[in-house]
Amino acid sequence: MIKLFNDKGFWKTALSLTIPVALQNMLTSSFTLADTLLVSRLGEVALSSVGMVGQWGWLMTMVLVGFSSGTSVFVSQFWGIKDTKKIRSTCGIALVSVISVSAVFTAVSLFAPSYVLRLFNSDAQIIAEGSKYLSVVAYSYLAVAITNILSAVLRSVEQVRLPMYVSLFTTVLNIFLDYCMIFGKFGFPEMGTKGAALATSVSAWAGVVMIVFVSLIQKNILIARFSETFSFSAARFKEFYKKALPVVFNEGMWGLGTFAFNMIFGNMGYEYFASLTILRSFENIATIFFIGLCNASSVMIGKSVGKGKIERGIEDSKRFAVIVPVFAVFVSVLIMIFRRQLIGIFNLGGNISDVTLNTAMIIMAIFAFELPIRMIPYLQVVGIFRSGGDTVTGVKYDLFTLWFMSLPATLIAVYVLKAPFAVAFAVMYIFEDYLKTFLCMRYYRSLKWLRPVTQEGRQALEEFKNKRVMNR
Repeated sequence: MIKLFNDKGFWKTALSLTIPVALQNMLTSSFTLADTLLVSRLGEVALSSVGMVGQWGWLMTMVLVGFSSGTSVFVSQFWGIKDTKKIRSTCGIALVSVISVSAVFTAVSLFAPSYVLRLFNSDAQIIAEGSKYLSVVAYSYLAVAITNILSAVLRSVEQVRLPMYVSLFTTVLNIFLDYCMIFGKFGFPEMGTKGAALATSVSAWAGVVMIVFVSLIQKNILIARFSETFSFSAARFKEFYKKALPVVFNEGMWGLGTFAFNMIFGNMGYEYFASLTILRSFENIATIFFIGLCNASSVMIGKSVGKGKIERGIEDSKRFAVIVPVFAVFVSVLIMIFRRQLIGIFNLGGNISDVTLNTAMIIMAIFAFELPIRMIPYLQVVGIFRSGGDTVTGVKYDLFTLWFMSLPATLIAVYVLKAPFAVAFAVMYIFEDYLKTFLCMRYYRSLKWLRPVTQEGRQALEEFKNKRVMNR
């Protein structure tokens, strides 16, 4: 075990990829946290309605994450053999795909915002306040889609700083505009939740402008002739979707399942959903380093597998498989120690009820307890299986445990057993995480997730298999 981690090259590469991505996600999460904190000063109705709209946007984001992950599978392995032509055509296919998805979500948000809110709650105040917010924040969806893909491509070719700087810029701009537009500062009109939505939209598009402008100056991998990026053959399109579609289906259906949970919880009362909104804000912060680690594992393992260095890819996967749960325990302890102070930040204006605050305390403790277990399958599916070229197995495990175990168990707990909110929340985690962790660990040890997309990788995998047979 000591020998496995006594590799300076591994640590240097892993940290150089993990830290910028973790910082980028911290900034992105701070973007959301700033919205939630400032809106919380407007009261529970505003906080709950913005949180519900956030879940609608999050559903879209999960579909976008599916395309980003599918893109990374190809780009990281093509980067291993420095095939820039295929990297750019992959980027083009992905951009066309996510622009189409975001257009659908934008259209629904603009033309039927009240119907989206009614999925969560029938309270007239919630629907009115949430509709105002959604009809403006919808203009950010296309920008979010474009930024997701461009950032995924840059990270997959080990250019992680620009996405981080873009996130820093958009986060600072969003916080400033939030303060100005929500409360009417520095000459801006006081717009409440509508101001928060406008700040988000302006900041999102500013991020797109920045990433394109800096890329033009740097002449990085994103800059190419229009035909080089968007002229791709039917065969390339088919190859991309053969690998990417299972990932998109996985993230989309997982997101839809989580969306269903939020509908259940939203209909249990807006005070409970306000507590869930508080937890989600800190959940994003708590998992930033794990997102960075998964990105690092995806790039490093994918690059090694694409180049044909199969044993190196396996060694790196073992290292990440130990690092992630150990670090998760450390984060869990910190959450348990400081959760009262963290939740108290949301009640600085004194507008949040004791029911919301006490419920947030309980579900944050549940989240902390579950975090180490939850992060194991997350790493396996997102960071290891996909980077090795297997985009199908994770779909089976994710969707089976969510749709056929966790969701039915939660529905029974809420509507049959009439369980309290915190108990239903715990049931959701327990029935999804434990079986999935067992299934993922068993499959990981089989090494069947090694499925290269490059010729070099496929040839090396055959040699590796033959070597294993001879050594038995």
